Amino acid sequence: MVSTYGFAPGAISGIRWRLPRLVVDIVLAVIVTIITVWGCYSESNPSFDSGPIYHGNVIVSSPGWAYLFVAAAGLALIWRRRHPKAVLAASVVGVLAFALLGSISYAALVIPPIALYTVALTVPVYEAVLQGLVTLAALAVAIVAGPAVAVTSGDIALVGLVAVAVLGGIASANRRRYIEEVRARTELMERTHQEKTRRTVDAERLRIARELHDVVAHTMSTINVQAGVAAYVASDLPPNAANALHAIKTASKDGLRELRAILSVLRQVDEPDSNQPQPGLSRLDALVAGVIAAGLPTAVVTTGQPPVVLPPAVDLAAYRIVQESLTNAIRHAGPATATVEIGYGAREVTLRVTDTGWGPPVSWPSGEPPASGHGVIGMQERAAAAGGTLDVGRARAGGFEVTARLPLEVAR
Repeated sequence: MVSTYGFAPGAISGIRWRLPRLVVDIVLAVIVTIITVWGCYSESNPSFDSGPIYHGNVIVSSPGWAYLFVAAAGLALIWRRRHPKAVLAASVVGVLAFALLGSISYAALVIPPIALYTVALTVPVYEAVLQGLVTLAALAVAIVAGPAVAVTSGDIALVGLVAVAVLGGIASANRRRYIEEVRARTELMERTHQEKTRRTVDAERLRIARELHDVVAHTMSTINVQAGVAAYVASDLPPNAANALHAIKTASKDGLRELRAILSVLRQVDEPDSNQPQPGLSRLDALVAGVIAAGLPTAVVTTGQPPVVLPPAVDLAAYRIVQESLTNAIRHAGPATATVEIGYGAREVTLRVTDTGWGPPVSWPSGEPPASGHGVIGMQERAAAAGGTLDVGRARAGGFEVTARLPLEVAR
């Protein structure tokens, strides 16, 4: 598999791979230590005859053990992330100790600003500025205590170096806090969006359950009544048939009572349409008339021979899917027309709702809807509750298309 930009997945992961922080700190500390020790040695032992004074400093050859102070100050940077203040103090002390021996310490003066930058990353702004002033004062003491006989441009540049370390640390800390806030806000938005989607799905499932409760309750009530009538009027039935009718009447009555006990909590007494008959495809003409009045010209095409009675769950799901599809077309298709195709087969009814509008957003990679589409989720839940399937995507001639296949086995 190759990514959009032509890199293999292994190459992408290799580009993003990073060294552990401790390894980076060790490498940095070792490089800084080597450079500063060599720089201090070169300052105290110039390779040419410059006389007793070089760049405003009296040349004094330092003993070999004195460079251990510089090495200790540089190697202390290994722990700058874990103990930034202690490392800053150790680097300043090491440079001061080397300077108090009368050695030229300009090369070593770059070590404390590196530690100061790390301190400025981890402390408030006022404390970072205070640490910078203290560090600058300590380095000034190191310069005065050294063999300097005049103020040079390097002494003035030291102020800028310390300022850069403080300001750079503050800026990096602000950027990190900003990134963390953005990440936290993004995670919060994602959790909120997921929770909203979950609540929407739960609400849709509850509504489907309430409607299915009404459908099943109506069916079982009919079975119970018909079984009772059959047992009453057919007194000359064989005992086995009479017992079967009595068992049907008892089982449907008990099942209806249990169904109401389990699902009655789903009924919301404040719903205005809680006592209304459940809609079906028989009310499709009224639905389409309302859609046309809303500004979406809609045609209905029916093929096949519809059964005398559709299964209630299928009839309800078909109506709701067409209703939601046309509602989405009104909201999102723009200036368009819509077509509702209903195909009755021997084993299933096929619904296809298409429009000539703008179609799915280009962000959909293959016409598939995002998981967060609440209307699509509701239609999928309804199709699944009726034992069918639902597909959505781009129509062949442009626009949007919803296709549902609902089984008719219940009616046969």
